[in-house]
Amino acid sequence: MTLPDILPKAERTVAPALFGLTVFASATLVFMVQPMAAKLLLPLMGGAPAVWNTSMAFFQGALLVGYAYAHLLQRAGTVRRQAMIHGSALLIAALVLPLRVHELLGPPTSDHPALWLLAALALMVGAPFAVLSATAPLAQAWHARIYREGEGRGPYVLYAASNLGSLIALLAYPLVVEPTLAVQAQTFVWSLAYGGFLVLMASLGLLVARAPAVEISPPHAAALLETALSGRPWPRRLIWIALAAIPSSLMLGVTTHITTDVASAPFIWVVPLALYLLTFIIAFQDRPAISTETALMFQAAAVVACAVIMPFHTTNLAIQLGVHLAAFFFTALVCHQALVARRPPPAQLTEFYLCLSVGGVVGGAFNAFVAPVIFTNVWEYPLVLALSCLARPWAWETGAAWRWGLFAVCVVAVVAAPVLAGLYAQSEAVVRILLGVVTVSAFLLRGSTLLFLATVSMLLMSAQMAGDRVDVRQSWRSFFGVARQSVMPVQALGGTVHMLAHGTTLHGAQARAPEHRCRPLVYYAPETPIGQVFAAKRAEKASLTIGAVGLGTGTVATYVRAEDQLTFFEIDPLMVRIANDPDYFTYTTECAKGPIDYVIGDARLTLEDQPEGRFDLLLLDAFSSDAVPAHLLTVEAVKMYLAKLKPDGVLVMHLSNRNLDLVSPAMAVAAAAGGAALLQRHAAAYDSPVLWESAEDVLIVAQTPDALRLYENDVRWEAADGSLAAPWTDAYTNLPGALYARMRETWTWLP
Repeated sequence: MTLPDILPKAERTVAPALFGLTVFASATLVFMVQPMAAKLLLPLMGGAPAVWNTSMAFFQGALLVGYAYAHLLQRAGTVRRQAMIHGSALLIAALVLPLRVHELLGPPTSDHPALWLLAALALMVGAPFAVLSATAPLAQAWHARIYREGEGRGPYVLYAASNLGSLIALLAYPLVVEPTLAVQAQTFVWSLAYGGFLVLMASLGLLVARAPAVEISPPHAAALLETALSGRPWPRRLIWIALAAIPSSLMLGVTTHITTDVASAPFIWVVPLALYLLTFIIAFQDRPAISTETALMFQAAAVVACAVIMPFHTTNLAIQLGVHLAAFFFTALVCHQALVARRPPPAQLTEFYLCLSVGGVVGGAFNAFVAPVIFTNVWEYPLVLALSCLARPWAWETGAAWRWGLFAVCVVAVVAAPVLAGLYAQSEAVVRILLGVVTVSAFLLRGSTLLFLATVSMLLMSAQMAGDRVDVRQSWRSFFGVARQSVMPVQALGGTVHMLAHGTTLHGAQARAPEHRCRPLVYYAPETPIGQVFAAKRAEKASLTIGAVGLGTGTVATYVRAEDQLTFFEIDPLMVRIANDPDYFTYTTECAKGPIDYVIGDARLTLEDQPEGRFDLLLLDAFSSDAVPAHLLTVEAVKMYLAKLKPDGVLVMHLSNRNLDLVSPAMAVAAAAGGAALLQRHAAAYDSPVLWESAEDVLIVAQTPDALRLYENDVRWEAADGSLAAPWTDAYTNLPGALYARMRETWTWLP
């Protein structure tokens, strides 16, 4: 007898909906809590992009714990007993609510930020996340046990409902929840929702408890030993793990590549993750919206296109994003459809999901913990993209001679392309033609798995060598991102210029000619707003105490006289080593006339320890990088900065950003913090190449209007308008609004 046999007709109608609603609700809570936890922790981690990769690796590990718990719970006997155990686990996990950063950890350090982040996540959300994530496979296992085979839709369709809930939560958080609710309100509402889910889970438990009390005995020990010795199940499990690991790694890889080399727009991580969930929804449908044959064809086309354009950063931004995301989407779909084709009977459902979770952990851990140690650039992305070709159906087809001929043409072309690019500057058109030939050939070879893999791998390497026109001399990688030191010849500056880029953002440049070596360039050139403020303060005072948040190449040091004192507040120890190595930059070691100190750690925390009234100038230059540390631009933060200034001191906020309008919220924050503020939107004078200045938006803030009298009569400065946006606080920031405001400047048709 099964559940439909013993339930009244009305309850038989309600039961499938209750199963689907429970799975949907658990997935929604699981995916809503992830960005909420990041929202609480990012202010303590300097807004580093690696926070996302490390957090994802943690949540994949917690998901594995949840799936292992669901798998082991199948040995608990009856479904009724399992429901009671799971309900108790949900209640125990609720003891850590509401979410908060646990005080046992103390503040994070820059020495081992990943370890601190993992510990903070474990204490904050580990237990509720793991127990909630176990609900989906548990509910599917219960569904499989109490419904006869063929009665309605199978349990695997509930996995699509789970991913639909995840997708809705993922999109709702940045678009609806974050702009409308303060972080404390978010945690309170989530805790209430968790309580509501307990009621929903209790209802499902009561429903399944009415099923026949059939004991489910664990396999006999002899049978387990025979299975272990035979080894036959392990190749299948390893295939499950591999097919799950590839999309997991690619999701983090494409996110890091896009935010590092293509565009640093906020929430860019939402798109790959949403596409990742969408592939699960499509693959686990009874009738997938995209067939396997269609997915394989589009995957081959997208992968070869992605391989050829990857190093060419001058390609149209829309094309870059479209190709990279298409390659990821169709590759993940091919892998997940291959998983669905290999899914076991419902009796092994929890084991199947456990292997999927192991694969997710393997892929995420490789990107978050292994790749940053063994690679100095984001090489994990092209590497896994090439290996993903192995997820295609294996076919050799050696009998077709034309395949070998086409492969030979590819070998010649991939060798010739970088050679021509290096020898002849005018050979760019020929190089692109050669790479185009390889691209088309690779697509035609898609029917032979190994030839396709070999051609894509060669194309990736050849395009990289041919397309890398920037003379990068050194590359470093830390938890806080990838830094590259490159060289450019500039005749007006007497030779070469050393440049430091962090992701896609230039963080400083220095001329190497002795007569220009101590000339501040780009953002700090004398003609820029930052240069103007330094000139005015130097003229006003014989000695200055200066604080600078963000080191870069240390260009600020050029303004330090023998009587001055400069303290850099920098979160990444790697940047200190680069700026002080004379092989790369000499601003701090050669150009500064006075003493320089370094304080390592997040500036919001380290500035708190500085005495009040210390600084004449406090420069905040942390908003033009790839990650926007919004916690440095809140009312509470600015109040603290102003307290650290002398009565006539000035806070200089460099707000230039390609993707966000930070000026409007910054002016509102300055007003809400009780400060007086002036704004300058500086346009670079490109007819003055010697200065090598940069366009920038700068807001200067002081405790009183009197401290800004030096600049009031300068027509380049204008009064700040604090009414253009809502001020950001520690509980409320609106990055989507800042993104939309910047988009309106470009797309005038937007309302």
